[in-house]
Amino acid sequence: MNDKLTPNTIGKLVLKIDELISIITTLTTNINKLEEKLSNKENKIEKLELVIKTQNEKIKKQAESLNKNSRNSSKPPSTDGYKKPSPKSLRKKSGKSVGGQNGHEGNGLKLMQTPDQRIKHIPIQCEGCEKLGKCKACTISKTRYDIDIKVETIVTAHEVLSFNCPNKNNKVITGNFPSNINSTMQYGDNLKALAISLNTFGMMSYNRTHEVLSSVFGVPISTGTIHSMVEDLGKKATGTVEEIRQAIIDLPFAHFDETGLRVESKLHWVHSASNEKYTYMSAEEKRGKKGMESSGVLPDFNGIAIHDFWKSYFNYDIDHAVCNAHLLRELTGIIENNPDQIWAEDLFQLLIQMKNAKETSLFRGKFELDSVALKYFNKKYNEILNEAIKQNPIKPKPAGKRGRAKKGKIRALVDRFIKYKGEVCLFLNNFNIPFDNNQAERDIRMLKVKQKVSGGFRTQKGANTFTTIMSYLSTANKHKIDAFTAIKSALKGNSTELLFD
Repeated sequence: MNDKLTPNTIGKLVLKIDELISIITTLTTNINKLEEKLSNKENKIEKLELVIKTQNEKIKKQAESLNKNSRNSSKPPSTDGYKKPSPKSLRKKSGKSVGGQNGHEGNGLKLMQTPDQRIKHIPIQCEGCEKLGKCKACTISKTRYDIDIKVETIVTAHEVLSFNCPNKNNKVITGNFPSNINSTMQYGDNLKALAISLNTFGMMSYNRTHEVLSSVFGVPISTGTIHSMVEDLGKKATGTVEEIRQAIIDLPFAHFDETGLRVESKLHWVHSASNEKYTYMSAEEKRGKKGMESSGVLPDFNGIAIHDFWKSYFNYDIDHAVCNAHLLRELTGIIENNPDQIWAEDLFQLLIQMKNAKETSLFRGKFELDSVALKYFNKKYNEILNEAIKQNPIKPKPAGKRGRAKKGKIRALVDRFIKYKGEVCLFLNNFNIPFDNNQAERDIRMLKVKQKVSGGFRTQKGANTFTTIMSYLSTANKHKIDAFTAIKSALKGNSTELLFD
């Protein structure tokens, strides 16, 4: 065999090499295209993963939002609608039977007056008996009372008489009306007090109040007259309510809250300040510091302010205590929507333990917690929140984005517990401070009823009148004075003496 390369062989080899180079070039081009496609696919996958992650976060937030109600968040009960959650008490079962316990004196319905008449009922066998009334040992074995009312309208005609006086040469002399009778037809204090009670304390509209008075009592009274009566009470109670405001300013601690109210078709805010003896409310245009300044309590208050975490309260350089009932609701929301956040359940239980420890101490006649218990609660509180920080680290801010890195709602709550530890635990260190702000919430609750009935107030003056009257009546109620009696006293100008003497 001849191993020498001939020109012909070399030419064939060159052709083969060219073919191989062409194939390699084509393959390289195809590989580059495939790599480009793969890179595009990877970019798309990354984008889709980011979209999925974003969508999952949105879905989680939406699910949490849908699952929020007045029991597991700071949302008011009015937002629950027809999906109102079943009541869930924080109290644990005591093991005691339902109802009054052995030794309890009881406080049933008591007869408030001597019976106006007595009807005796004899046995059926005694009817028609000749010896009826001659029996020995006749006793009343049982008594039952039938309580009813008699609706009666009393109209008194005041008649001024004139005489031809013989001692004055038959000059005509005329009597005078009493000082409180100053119009042709007017309404007595009982009727005024009833009308005002129905409209304010009873939360009835002017039309409904008019219908009740007209149908039950047959009194010809217009809605305009009822409106005037309410305004008159508001004016007469103003001085007393000012005394209430000043009394609250001087308190060592007080509850504060605010709630929305429609006035002149716009959202206004009713600010309240109260304790177990006094209630002060005012209708303001703003919710924040401007509203608080206008309401007129916090600017001069030097005690401990108990409230929720509304940031405007912290504008005042005074001691603060926060509502732990609000915090328990927020922890409940985390427990229900984020089962992996174990610390939330631990902190929830710790707050309840702290509350129970205080109540047990008070029951035993102690007015402070022993140092061992305080150290335990302090250590446990810190341990739980340290674990919460580890579980909810703040993610680094994406490159190129301005502002602070987002914490998220859970981490924000954790930081709040840490920053305001003193305000959260003040109820445990100062037994005069309650665990929650329920006093303030109870005091403004009836305002929501009024808004549901009326929808709002047409004028600022009407809203001011209503909050003045409700401040007065709520305070009277705390002094064991019923609304009817309080209104009658105010109409006579004795409201201040009724509450402060």
